[in-house]
Amino acid sequence: MHTRLFAGFAIALVGLAAFAATGSKGADEWPSKPIRVIVPLSPGSAADIVPRIVFEQVGQQLEQTAVIENRAGASGTIAGRAVATADADGYTLMAHSTAHVIAPATFANIPYDAIKDFAPIVPLANVPLVLVVAPSKNIKTIQELVALGKKQPLTFGSIGVGSPVHLAWERFRLSAGFQAQAIPFKGAPEAVLETVTGRIDAYMSPVSTALPLIRDGKLLALAVTSPQRVASLPDVPTTEEAGYKNSAYQFWIGMFAPAKTPAPIVARLATEIQKALQVPSVRERFAELGVQPMTMNTAEFTQFVKDELALNAGLTKAAGLTPQ
Repeated sequence: MHTRLFAGFAIALVGLAAFAATGSKGADEWPSKPIRVIVPLSPGSAADIVPRIVFEQVGQQLEQTAVIENRAGASGTIAGRAVATADADGYTLMAHSTAHVIAPATFANIPYDAIKDFAPIVPLANVPLVLVVAPSKNIKTIQELVALGKKQPLTFGSIGVGSPVHLAWERFRLSAGFQAQAIPFKGAPEAVLETVTGRIDAYMSPVSTALPLIRDGKLLALAVTSPQRVASLPDVPTTEEAGYKNSAYQFWIGMFAPAKTPAPIVARLATEIQKALQVPSVRERFAELGVQPMTMNTAEFTQFVKDELALNAGLTKAAGLTPQ
């Protein structure tokens, strides 16, 4: 009897150990190899630089390599599909921007569901956009720009229909009540150059891109679209401070994993990313870029993504943009 009891006990222990190994293997051993972070833009943009800064620090904390892989094209949907269909093991992540919640309203056939196919982790940063004009335009305030726009249609730079830069402008334009024509460019450098020369009237530029030109007097900053003023441009009002209700627009960057990534791994990633965002050297590099760290936990970020999806769907409809 003692022998049978011992044998039964041993079998139970083996089964319990096997269950524990199966249930915790991924989280306990992760990460045991390099982590791939897919960025849906070309190198050099704020949405590319920010995750590089953060994951350089996260890699040090985890004692593992984090590899940034750029997959530009189709407003981020190429990268989105790659991550949505990747193994949900914590080794493939996506650093995406506001474009992630815009795409469903501007593309007719997206090969994934922006909510169901991803597990939001946490946000990284808000990239404030600044409305700039050339000094040669003799426009000194945002109110003067709006007044001109009510007299004649303005031209503004766009880096793609439905891009965050485009929708930031549309949100402001709809609030202020004037007409304007989008002039498309391949990227921010071209749009900024055309603004400097005065060939287009205005541009909503990431602060990091426009700041050197603003300081050199080649561009004039009229307002920022972020909810709060920007530390690097303390004297520049927000669009809402300037009197344009519901005109604020956030260009944010956040982290996502494939939908079925184990919750313990998502939680560990969230913890390590939030820890990295508090490191002084990371915050200093953010300040140099003119970007602001965003602090949300996973649940808050998940709800934020859903809210942003609804906001941008309504905005694209109001702006008369139809899915292509």
